[in-house]
Amino acid sequence: MQKIVIPFLLASVACAPLRANPRGLTSAEVLAQAPDYDWEEIPAEDLLLADTPRGRIVIALVPEMAIHTVDNVRKLARAHFYDGLAFIRAQEDYVAQWGDADGTKPIVDAEKTVKAEFSRTPAGLQFYKLPEVDTYAPETGFIRGFPAARGHAEAWLVHCYGMVGVGRDEAADSGSGSELYMVIGHAPRHLDRNVTLIGRVVEGMEIISTLPRGTAEMGFYATPAERTPLERVRIVADLPESERPRYRTLRSDSSSFADLVESRRNRRDPWTKHPAGKVDVCNVPKATQRID
Repeated sequence: MQKIVIPFLLASVACAPLRANPRGLTSAEVLAQAPDYDWEEIPAEDLLLADTPRGRIVIALVPEMAIHTVDNVRKLARAHFYDGLAFIRAQEDYVAQWGDADGTKPIVDAEKTVKAEFSRTPAGLQFYKLPEVDTYAPETGFIRGFPAARGHAEAWLVHCYGMVGVGRDEAADSGSGSELYMVIGHAPRHLDRNVTLIGRVVEGMEIISTLPRGTAEMGFYATPAERTPLERVRIVADLPESERPRYRTLRSDSSSFADLVESRRNRRDPWTKHPAGKVDVCNVPKATQRID
């Protein structure tokens, strides 16, 4: 037992301090005042960019949580597999999903299936732990700013709004990344450790969340005319440097991140009359900014 617990503890970052947000900062004020050294740039290799007629969507990938699946998603993008596909589903208060509606487009230069990566060992991960008790996991917190959970032997990403997962059939290892879904409703945490999560939408969530809802079963579109096409999907690192959008995320081991958590746990703005004094892992705002 000690061999499991020791690396789990060594990888921890201190719990969010319960300091009641004495300065009364809002989340926006915390992010605006965070010094540059509290941020880290997201590598261009970890950014997936999708152009649609409704606008641009950018997804930040988390390879350390699903290395083989993320690698296959990169291969699919570089093989132009996603180009010409579409959003085939938008289920109210649940998820939107893109993929090959007819299931006829061949997968080349990538794997047709990838072994499920629902979780991984917590060893070596820097985990910012929240002190609140969670319904679905022994501990919740953040890994590189992404909402996550942890037990003694495993760590995993969790299904908060905007998270991106890999569609699969009944078999756990049947997904490849050819179908991706994005959470657009109340956090469906029952999906945790049942689907491989690969990242989070950092730009364009308003496009995905306002897609017309599908009328067929599970929110699938009944006709092709209802679908929103994917024009091009690329890895940002493959773009000319002058055309690459850049993003940075607030480091979860920074004092600014602790302030961000407290701004939601103990809101001191004039409108709030009864601060909750607690925070759920999915209620901490996304701490990502576009670098102009």
